[in-house]
Amino acid sequence: MLSRLLAPLVAGVLGTLLALAPVPTSASTPVLDPDPPGANDWSCRPSAKHPTPVVLVHGTFGDRSYGWERMSSALTSAGWCVWSLEYGQQGTQDVTVSARELRAYVRRVRKATGAAKVSLVGHSQGGLLARYYVARLGGGKVVDDVVSIAATHHGSRFPLVGSAISCPACRQQAAGSAFLADLNAGDETPGRVSWTQVTTRYEQVVLPHTSGHLAPGPRTTNVTVQDLCALDLSEHLLLPSSSTTIAVTLDALGRRGPARTTGLGC
Repeated sequence: MLSRLLAPLVAGVLGTLLALAPVPTSASTPVLDPDPPGANDWSCRPSAKHPTPVVLVHGTFGDRSYGWERMSSALTSAGWCVWSLEYGQQGTQDVTVSARELRAYVRRVRKATGAAKVSLVGHSQGGLLARYYVARLGGGKVVDDVVSIAATHHGSRFPLVGSAISCPACRQQAAGSAFLADLNAGDETPGRVSWTQVTTRYEQVVLPHTSGHLAPGPRTTNVTVQDLCALDLSEHLLLPSSSTTIAVTLDALGRRGPARTTGLGC
C-alpha cells in the first residue's frame, strides 16, 4: 500500500530532476562516444533470425545518443543491427522536414545492409515521426515494425508545448494542432506495419499518457508499462531505458505482429 502511495511522488521527483537536466549537445558538452552502445556499425549485416535493421529515432531536443544507452545495448546484445540518427536541429524543426531526413536515413541503412525492410523504435516525437513517414512518405513499403515510446500521436496538453516560439515541432505536437488533425483524420495504423505503443502512467510531458496510444486493430498493441510491472516508475524521459519497455520492444521485433500484452512484466 505504501509503495503505491509513494510511486507517483517518486516518479514525479525523478521526472522533474531529469527535465531540468541539460540535454547534451555538441555545442555545450563534449561527447566522447556520440553513438549508443553497439549502434551505427555500418559493417553490421542482419542475420536470418534478425533480418530487419533497427533504427532508433530520438525525441524533441534529443540526439542520437541521449536516452538510448540501455535500449541499444539490449538490442545489439540480442543480435539486432542497430542504427540511431540525428534529425531536425535536435528535433525542433517542422516534423514534415524531419520525416524526410528519416526517409533518407532509412534508404542509407537499407543500401548498406541490403535489407528489404527496417524496424523503427521512436521516443516521443520519434514515434510520431515514424508514423508520419509510414503514412505520408511511403515508409509503409519498407517498415516492418514501429515501436513508439511515449509518443505524441494525439498531442500533448502540457501547457508549454504549443507556445514554444523557436520549435515548430513543439507546436505541431500540441493537442488539437492542424498537423495532428490532418495526420489522425484517416487510418492511424496504415500499411502492413506492426504497431506497438508503450506509455507510462507517470508521464509528465505527453498528457494524457493515452495520447500515445493508437486506434485498436489486429496489427496494433497499446501497452502501459505499469499494467505489466506495477513497480516500474519510469516517466517520460526514463521510459526508453525501462526494462519493461525493452522487453516489449524485443518481443515486438522478434515476432510476427505487434508485441504481446501479457507475460512481459517484471
